Amino acid sequence: MALRGLAGSGPGSRGPLDQAVAADEKREAPAVVAAGATPEDDEEDDGRGRGLLRWDGFSAWLHCVCVVGFDLELGQAVEKDPAYFYGYVYFRQVRDKTLKRGYFQKSLVLISKLPYIHFFHTVLKQIAPEYFEKNEPYLEAACNDVDRWPAPVPGKTLHLPIMGVVMKVRIPTCHDKPGTTQIVQLTQQGDTLISVILPTVHEVDLFRCFCPVFLHSQMLWELVLLGEPLVVMAPSPSESSETVLALVNCISPLKYFSDFRPYFTIHDSEFKEYTTRTQAPPSVILGVTNPFFAKTLQHWPHIIRIGDLKPAGEIPKQVKVKKLKNLKTLDSKPGVYTSYKPYLNRDEEIIKQLQKGVQQKRPSEAQSVILRRYFLELTQSFIIPLERYVASLMPLQKSISPWKSPPQLRQFLPEEFMKTLEKTGPQLTSRIKGDWIGLYRHFLKSPNFDGWFKTRRKEMTQKLEALHLEALCEEDLLLWTQKHTEVETVDLVLKLKNKLLQADRERLPVKPDTMEKLRTHIDAIILALPEDLQGILLKTGTT
Repeated sequence: MALRGLAGSGPGSRGPLDQAVAADEKREAPAVVAAGATPEDDEEDDGRGRGLLRWDGFSAWLHCVCVVGFDLELGQAVEKDPAYFYGYVYFRQVRDKTLKRGYFQKSLVLISKLPYIHFFHTVLKQIAPEYFEKNEPYLEAACNDVDRWPAPVPGKTLHLPIMGVVMKVRIPTCHDKPGTTQIVQLTQQGDTLISVILPTVHEVDLFRCFCPVFLHSQMLWELVLLGEPLVVMAPSPSESSETVLALVNCISPLKYFSDFRPYFTIHDSEFKEYTTRTQAPPSVILGVTNPFFAKTLQHWPHIIRIGDLKPAGEIPKQVKVKKLKNLKTLDSKPGVYTSYKPYLNRDEEIIKQLQKGVQQKRPSEAQSVILRRYFLELTQSFIIPLERYVASLMPLQKSISPWKSPPQLRQFLPEEFMKTLEKTGPQLTSRIKGDWIGLYRHFLKSPNFDGWFKTRRKEMTQKLEALHLEALCEEDLLLWTQKHTEVETVDLVLKLKNKLLQADRERLPVKPDTMEKLRTHIDAIILALPEDLQGILLKTGTT
């Protein structure tokens, strides 16, 4: 199991976290979660009108809960596979002279495939301090609460009880705009039992993370957009994690398709790969705290070194951009170390706006809203011309014939796209000047473009399949069968059944009544066939 470490610590922690936290995907790990389960209670009615297997509700939110003890010799041992999980950590360190290192060190870790950073850290703050006092029985009770939660359905506002506290959250959808929230508007006076209202499940405090480098935020946006190798050196795991996540989120709503490690340590299996000088660094954003990395990652092209993140209201001194090639050893002072020359001219207006907010002691939350809106507008200005061009690759609807396979998308031609920028480029929506053409050329070679285009191509292909399905439904298929042989009719029925299965499996964007129309067509055709064929076709697939 590969783990994206999202390190953090709560009010109960003391001292720095100087050791990575990870989890082996062993059978013993979920056993803590499922303690007390018996064969008789493997299936239960959850009060929502449906029978669920034991821990099905829990699995919708979490993969497992881990209690991680500190081992000086072992460090962390992680099995790697293609699936990534998010690890949300609450670390406690207490002085204990009886122990070898002089400290009791233990972490409670929530492992999930959901990137709900703010939400799970809030959950940890609720349960971790009590767990350290009451141990496993308390943790089992908390896991039972999670098992009774409704599934995290996008767009739904949920009330989630956890150990006497009720949290109100709205699960975001892919259509939500970054920096907006609907849950505050949905809060009613009747919500007297609500203890915690979370306006967002995943967003970090963007301005707090960018605060030391906000003069260079546009340049960092370019580096993330292009999937450039980037290292964040921070004084603590929580600051490392938050800064990496802020960088990944700064190109939203464009998804970051490269790898990112909010908290990377010398124990990670990719350590040798990332520190070797015999090959170029991969497209990944690393967050590190160990001073050892200042020497071993010195060959990386872009390094951000930050000091302690200040509390809300306090602004650290802005770091400078320093060229790595002029340094024999990495300077220990905070700074952005890179030889990268931005394609776009720096937007002085956003800098003045943020600086004014600092002078007027504007709350960090308000500064984050300004910065997030700025990043959103910048990303949208960049992506709209690409969206417009890709939409033109879609075949015309009139070319879709029910009796032929759906037409293919036209090929993406970089030079053809570049020609569209003169009239319909980002200059229509952005005031920023610079080498937009160069930025696009670089982006088209990046993992982010590859991931984005594959996603869009899949969506459009599914749309073509849906339109083809709808065209079939508008035909008089029974009349068609009267003009064709039984063999051809049987072949048609089998193809239509496969279409139904595909539409259901891939969740094709078909009109609500299309599936029912197709089932009606299939039933009518089957009933018109001889009885022996009817029996065979009715058993083949489902209608």
